[in-house]
Amino acid sequence: MLDNALKNDIQQAYRNVVEKLGLTPRYGQRLMIAEIARTLGDIECDSEGKRVSDSHVCVLEAGTGTGKTLAYLIAGLPIAKAQGKRLIVSTATVALQEQVLNQDLPSLASHSGVAFRYALAKGRGRYVCVARLDQALEGSEPNPTLSLFEQSLQADSSDFNVLATDMAEAYGKGEWEGDRDTWSASIEDSHWRQLTVDHRQCTGRRCGHYGACAFFRSRRELENADVIVANHDLVLADLALGGGAILPDPADCIFIFDEGHHLPDKALSHFAHRFAVHGCLRWLKTLKTSLTDLNQGLAAQPTIARLLAGLPELMHSLEPVLGDVFSMGHQLAGRENGLADEEATHQQRFEKGQVPEALRDQAQQLLVMFATLSRNLESISDILRESLDPDKQTGLDRDQAEAWLPLIALLHGRALDAHALWQAFSEQDAPNAPPSARWITLSRVAGEAEIEFSASPVSAAHTLAKHLWGRCHGAVVTSATLTALGRFERLQERAGLANRYRYQALPSPFDYANAVLRVPAEATDPSDREAHEHAIVRFVSQLGEDEAVLVLFSSRAQLRAVEKALPASASGRVLAQDALPKRELLERHRAAVDSGKGSIIFGLASFAEGIDLPGDYLTHVVITRLPFAVPDDPVGATLAEWIESQGGNPFMRISVPDASIKLVQACGRLIRKESDRGVITLLDRRVITRRYGQALLDALPPFKREIQA
Repeated sequence: MLDNALKNDIQQAYRNVVEKLGLTPRYGQRLMIAEIARTLGDIECDSEGKRVSDSHVCVLEAGTGTGKTLAYLIAGLPIAKAQGKRLIVSTATVALQEQVLNQDLPSLASHSGVAFRYALAKGRGRYVCVARLDQALEGSEPNPTLSLFEQSLQADSSDFNVLATDMAEAYGKGEWEGDRDTWSASIEDSHWRQLTVDHRQCTGRRCGHYGACAFFRSRRELENADVIVANHDLVLADLALGGGAILPDPADCIFIFDEGHHLPDKALSHFAHRFAVHGCLRWLKTLKTSLTDLNQGLAAQPTIARLLAGLPELMHSLEPVLGDVFSMGHQLAGRENGLADEEATHQQRFEKGQVPEALRDQAQQLLVMFATLSRNLESISDILRESLDPDKQTGLDRDQAEAWLPLIALLHGRALDAHALWQAFSEQDAPNAPPSARWITLSRVAGEAEIEFSASPVSAAHTLAKHLWGRCHGAVVTSATLTALGRFERLQERAGLANRYRYQALPSPFDYANAVLRVPAEATDPSDREAHEHAIVRFVSQLGEDEAVLVLFSSRAQLRAVEKALPASASGRVLAQDALPKRELLERHRAAVDSGKGSIIFGLASFAEGIDLPGDYLTHVVITRLPFAVPDDPVGATLAEWIESQGGNPFMRISVPDASIKLVQACGRLIRKESDRGVITLLDRRVITRRYGQALLDALPPFKREIQA
């Protein structure tokens, strides 16, 4: 149970912040603090500090204006410190991460009376590798053959040399901390790839530059931090590495997932696998052309000599099987002669994720071959790492090991990726569980035909339940939109959140009666595309000349068609997504409103979330159609098939709940602070003619309603 002393500390910290910053205490915010404190404070541990209770996660929907960040920091930080755990604040967007790091945490440190340290966590690939930088200054790449694999390294070397020199000077003087995001100018990807490494290429403490390493310097800062700011991708990447590789061990952490509704989709992308045939042949060619030099440099070590001797035969046997799978993929896609001239790409999904037996046989062959290649490259890599340790006698010169490790580690990573994909294509799905989605994509890369094989789980629930919720000390999942149709079941299903966890939708501080939700007579059924388009054009043409409007479209084609059909009187006020960078578009919109003119933003789905235009900057949101996503992507389509095979209705189980979340997000663009008011117009008549329409309306905030039947 949460003891009184800790409860008093939280309450006092909250009072301090409210008084010193002149904030108005909010009922929803106080409820959120209490719920987080209750959940985290009730976590039971054994004598070694390991969690033994199962009710250690709370899921809190808290709308705009609740003050979520202050609530979870005020409640979570004192409890984490008292329990000897770290607070990991994870966001989905850079904007929120920067807000937490540069505004919320400094403010809390200054005014709460709670002493704490905080740091930002980034992946290794965001930091310069000092060894690579040193090699660049010497005028040599880590290994000359690497350029065969990294074709993009053919960029202008003079630009790269200037960049490397400037970076080395700034880093040496302490004027730059070594991470990509704080460099004063944008860095080309091709240049940055020459200056950074992944976890396999990094030699860690064995590196001669370990003491000056930017990444490990940042890791040392994390070791001393009470609060670590990260993002969902980094947390998931750490879990994929076993947990504790980048961030502290999950068992020693309390996680706060802000923008938590993004977590299931982020997790899916982390556990998907891809394999491009010609891409693989290119890196195999790199390995093949390196063998002579590898033997000259490393064959003095008997184990490496034996492993290298086996590679030519293995690669010789791999190439024809890759040729066979390339041909079979084209046959299965119905494109035996390749893509037609007018086709840019073609995708072929395997129904219910079931791979034809002939392809599965080839996948099993490739699985064995890539398993052997992975083991060989891993063994070579391990010996090269040991050779960097002065206490280990491997028979190899340190300079030779250091020169070849980056290439071997890189190729080992590629072999592991290939192994993972062919394993996914080889295995049979469990009979009563959702299958994996499996598909192939035909395309052209630099004018050459390419085929990519892909596999992905259709749900991240099991992975998150096992590796995140099952391992962490405690967690809070929060967002303005976590419920679908007013319930948490859809999120539970997608994120693997157990029924025994705490769930609460917190009250909003806003008076939603200040906004009117309208379904006007002009609203039509989008199934008649032409009539619907005409209705949108007529409606937008009649908007007031001084209105600040956001018009949300579900398709780029319709956005462009409407923009083109508008009369000049309206089109002159339109700022369309894609025509301008997002930031510039919003700046022009604000400038128009400030000057007393009207402005109309035409946006797609990305403008329905995360756009903040309070007050007079947005007084009218027009939603052209209900935001149903057609499950035509391979993952969504496979899941829909499985639900149907189990006797379920994928439209009601997936499409309607997901549309409910997106509709709430879109309506949420209007009311951003307590004094905001305006109109939301829905130009889709299905909301009043279809049986699911009432459920969608009931899940919205209590706006005034003007619905014309």
